[in-house]
Amino acid sequence: MKRTGNNWLTFVLSFILLVGLLVSGTAAMSAEPKKGPEVYGPVESRLDAIMKNGYIRVGTTGDYKPFSYLNPTTGEYEGHDIDLAKKLADDLGVKVVFVKTTWPTLMDDLLADKYDIAMGGITRTLERAKKAQLSHPYINFGKSPLIRMADKDKYKSLADIDQPNVKIGVNLGGTNEKFVRANLKNAQIIVFEKNLEIPGKVASGAVDVMITDSIEAKSYAKEDQRLYAPLTDQTFTKSQMGFLMPRGDFVFGNWVNVWMEEMTLKGDLEKITNKWMD
Repeated sequence: MKRTGNNWLTFVLSFILLVGLLVSGTAAMSAEPKKGPEVYGPVESRLDAIMKNGYIRVGTTGDYKPFSYLNPTTGEYEGHDIDLAKKLADDLGVKVVFVKTTWPTLMDDLLADKYDIAMGGITRTLERAKKAQLSHPYINFGKSPLIRMADKDKYKSLADIDQPNVKIGVNLGGTNEKFVRANLKNAQIIVFEKNLEIPGKVASGAVDVMITDSIEAKSYAKEDQRLYAPLTDQTFTKSQMGFLMPRGDFVFGNWVNVWMEEMTLKGDLEKITNKWMD
């Protein structure tokens, strides 16, 4: 009887141990993530597609000196970011294909897969980062005014500009218009479809002030002696520029960022910047 009792006890303990192992194994299996192709399957990066196709599509507006300008005489794009785009393509071992876009359609065109990357003085913003991936920054800047040289002592602050008799010229879409509408409540806001039109309108007196990025303001003031760029060392905002890419592609975004770091390390970025800016 004693042996029988021991056997029974051994059986019960073994059964409990077996059940415990089965339960723990089932729990572990249920906690393991699915490994189907829809979750872990190989996905080609945009980087692979670019190298396979032999070209990279670069979206640019062509209306924002000194970053992106479509020269009407040559029909070619030129500028700081155009040189960067060409260098980017060279280092990828592919050709560059420039795709015309506009500030109002910049994000929609990216989401519609009209280009692989947008370059041309694009401000890094949290709003843009909700829909797209932004590269490392490459230039610091801020919003500032472009005015006539004759008015250099007239507009010394944002308050001086925000007056009912002052006409503000701003391009449709983008961060310039957003800043103007958020910060100027009394001045007259005149919207232009093309950014390139506005400096000439300021010089001719059609508008009094253009609110733009400090780098662009200095560029136009350097080209036209009728114009003046005040407050470029005391900008209304502080921002950075970067390149716009589709989000979710870590491989492509990582390559672009490493490329930018290499450009900085080797001094290539500085050379291009010195070529186009003071």
